[in-house]
Amino acid sequence: MKTGSRLLNAVSAVALSAGVVSSGAGVALLASTVAAEAAVIQRIDVRGAERVGADAVRSNISIRPGQNFSNADIDASVKQLFETGFFSDVRISVSGSTLVVTVTENELINQVVFNGNRKIKDDRLSTIVQSRALGPYSDALVSADIQRIREAYAAIGRNDVEVTTQVVPVGQNRVNLAYVINEGDRTKIRDINFVGNNAYSDGRLAAVLQTKESGIFSFLTRKDVFNEDKLRADEEALRQFYYNNGYADFRVISSDATLNEATNEYTVTITVDEGQRYRFGEVRVESTVDGVDAADLERLLESRAGDTYSARDVQRSMEAISRRVSSLGYPFARVVPRGDRNFENNTIGVTYLVDQGERAYVERIEIRGNTRTRDYVVRREFDISEGDAFNQEVISRAKRRLEALGYFSTVNISTQQGSASDRVVIVVDVVDQATGSFGIGAGYSVGGDGLILEASVEEKNFLGRGQFIRVAAGGGLESNRTYNFSFTEPYFLGYRLAAGFDVFRSETSSNANYDYEEQGGTVRVTAPITEDLATTFRYTYKELTYTLDGNLSALSVPYQNLIAKREFQQSILGHSIVYNTIDDRNNPREGLYASFTHEYAGLGGDSDYYKVYGKFRYYQTLSDEFDIVGSVGGSAGHVVATGDNLNVFEQFQIGGREIRGFKNNGIGPRAGNDSIGGTTYFTASAEATFPMPFLPQDLNFRGAVFADAGTLYGNDVVTGSSAVVGTDMSMRASVGAGIVWLSPFGPLRFDYAVPVMKEDFDKEQNFRFSMANQF
Repeated sequence: MKTGSRLLNAVSAVALSAGVVSSGAGVALLASTVAAEAAVIQRIDVRGAERVGADAVRSNISIRPGQNFSNADIDASVKQLFETGFFSDVRISVSGSTLVVTVTENELINQVVFNGNRKIKDDRLSTIVQSRALGPYSDALVSADIQRIREAYAAIGRNDVEVTTQVVPVGQNRVNLAYVINEGDRTKIRDINFVGNNAYSDGRLAAVLQTKESGIFSFLTRKDVFNEDKLRADEEALRQFYYNNGYADFRVISSDATLNEATNEYTVTITVDEGQRYRFGEVRVESTVDGVDAADLERLLESRAGDTYSARDVQRSMEAISRRVSSLGYPFARVVPRGDRNFENNTIGVTYLVDQGERAYVERIEIRGNTRTRDYVVRREFDISEGDAFNQEVISRAKRRLEALGYFSTVNISTQQGSASDRVVIVVDVVDQATGSFGIGAGYSVGGDGLILEASVEEKNFLGRGQFIRVAAGGGLESNRTYNFSFTEPYFLGYRLAAGFDVFRSETSSNANYDYEEQGGTVRVTAPITEDLATTFRYTYKELTYTLDGNLSALSVPYQNLIAKREFQQSILGHSIVYNTIDDRNNPREGLYASFTHEYAGLGGDSDYYKVYGKFRYYQTLSDEFDIVGSVGGSAGHVVATGDNLNVFEQFQIGGREIRGFKNNGIGPRAGNDSIGGTTYFTASAEATFPMPFLPQDLNFRGAVFADAGTLYGNDVVTGSSAVVGTDMSMRASVGAGIVWLSPFGPLRFDYAVPVMKEDFDKEQNFRFSMANQF
C-alpha cells in the first residue's frame, strides 16, 4: 500500500513538474490528468521579479509551502498574476519540492500624456483612462483605454474620433505613453423622421423628444448628440405624451438610428402605432376597507367622465386617494385602477379599487450612483423612512420630486426583497449632472433706460447639499446698477421648510434731476401646504436715498419732498400664497400659476401702509396637432395708508411689463412729467403662441399674438392739487405680436404692441425686448 502511494505521488509530481506555461492572455495547462491526490512543495522560488519583488509575487498566488495543491491551483495562480497587470508572461513549474515561478515584467509607465485633444481636457481624460504613471504598461489595458476615450467623445457627439498611441522607451524598462487623438467633426443628427403618426405632425412629436435635429445653436444645447439611452428615454416620453392625450393603445414599434459615415450624420426613424383615441367612461371608487367611504374619495378624482383619457390624471387620482386613506389610519391600503374599455364608443371606464394590501415594511433605502449629491438630499424627498409601511404611491411621488430637483440626469427607483418576506429594500439609482449655470440676461427700453444687461451665476446643488445660491449684477449703459445675492436652504432644520435670505442694492439715475439708491435684505421661510400649494413668510428691511442731481424746481412736489427728506427706511412684514401646476417653466403648455401677497409696513421705519396684490396665469394647449398654446392672465393690487399719506415709492407703478405698448411706469397718475403711481390697479391679458413656420425646430422660436388691458388709478401722495392727472379709472388696452426664443440662456421675448386705448399723458413704447416669463 505504501509503495502504491509513493508511486502515485511520483506520478503527480511528474505531471505538475510539466508546469503551466502562460503567454500573453492565454493559459495552457500542460499537466497530466492525474491529479486525484495533490502535491506538496516546501519552498517557492520566484525568478524575474526584479521590480515587483518576490514577496509581491508570492502574495498573489494561492499555493503555499507545506499545503496540498493541484493543477487547478496552478491555473488560478497564473490568472491571478496576470490580473495584476505587472507581467507579460508567467510560468509555474515544480522542480522537486520547489515551486518555480518565472515572470516577465511589463514595462513601467513613466508618463501618460494626451495629444490633439481640445474638446475634452487632459484632466477629464486622466480620469477616464486606467493607465497611470508608475503603473505597468499593458497592451490589453491600453486597448481598453482607447475604447473608453472613444466612448467619452461619442457622448459629446464625436463618433468618428480616432485614437492611437505612441510608446517611447526612456530606459530602465520604462516608457512614455501618449494617446494621440484626432477628434474629427461633430456627429450630427440630420433628420428625425416619424412613421405611422396621423394625429400629430412630425414637428409636434419632435418637440416631445430630448433628442433634436442639428441646428446652428446645437453646439450650445448639445441636444443633437445621439445616445442609445437617450433614445430609449425619448420612446418613453412619446408613450407618456400619447397616454396623456387619450391614446391608451399607443406603441413604439421601432426606433432606429442610421449613421451615414460619409457625412458623419445620423438619421433617426421612429415608427409608431397610435391606436384609437379614448375618453373617460364611468369613473368611480370602490372600497373593501372597513371605515373607508368610497363616495367621500370620489371628490378627490382628477379623472372625469367625458374628458380625454389621461394616464397622468389616473396617476394623480391614485395618489390623492392613497394619501387620504393613509391619513385615515390605513397605511397598508393600496389603490388599484381597473380599466373597462368600450371599443364601440372609444371610452375607458376606470374603477379605483381600494383594498387592504399586504403588510410590508421598508427595511432600508439604498442610494446608488450619487457621486456628488449627499445621500440625505435624496433620502429627504421620500415621505417614508426605514420601518415605515411600504406604499408604492409614495415611491412614485418621491421619484417625481427627485426628477424635479434638476440634480440628476436619470432617476430610477426599484424594490428588492428584504431580509424577511414582509421587508422591502428600496433601491434608488441616480446619475448626477451639472447644476451650476452662468446666465446673461438682456432687455431694451426704447427712449428709457436703453440697453440693460444682467449677468448671474447660479448653483442649485451647492456642495451636493441641495442648497441654492445666486449672485447677479446688472445695469444699463447709463448709471443704473443692480446687485443681488440669494441663498436658500430647502430643508431648514430637517423639515420641509425652504429658508433663505436675499441681499440687494440698486443705483438708479431716474432722470436728469435726481438719483435714487436702494439697499436692504430679506429673510424668508416657505412651507408647502400640498404638492402644488405653498406659503411664504418674509421680513424685508430697506434703506432708500434720494439725491438731487439737477434743478429742484424741475421736479414735481412729491419728488421735491423726497429730495428734502433724502433718506427713508422701510420695515415690511409680508405673507404670500402660491399655487403652481405649470408643467414647464420655460415653455409652459398646461397649468395654472397664481399668487396672492399681503404686506404690512410700520414695524419701525418711515413707511406705514397695508398692501395686497396678486396675479395669475392659466395655460392650456388649444391644438396638440399644431402645438398652439393659449393663456389668460390677470393681476390686481390695492394699498392703503395706515398712518399719514403714502410716499411715492409705496404706491403701485405699472406700465409696459403689464400692458405692452407703454413704457415702464408709463400709465396712471402723474404730477407734471413725473409718475407718482396709484393706489389701485388691475390688468388682464390673453395670448396664443405657436411654432414659427419655416424655421428648424432646434432654434426653438415661437410666435405670439396678444391683447393686454388694465388701469392704474387713485392717489394718496398728493391731495387737492390740480397738477395731478390720471387718478380716475381710465382703461388702457393694446394689441400686438411677438417672437419668443427659448434660448439656452432662458426665454427671450421680442414684442411689438400698439395701444388702442390710452390717455394723452401716457408714455408709449411700441417695441419691447426682455428676458422673462409672464408668471
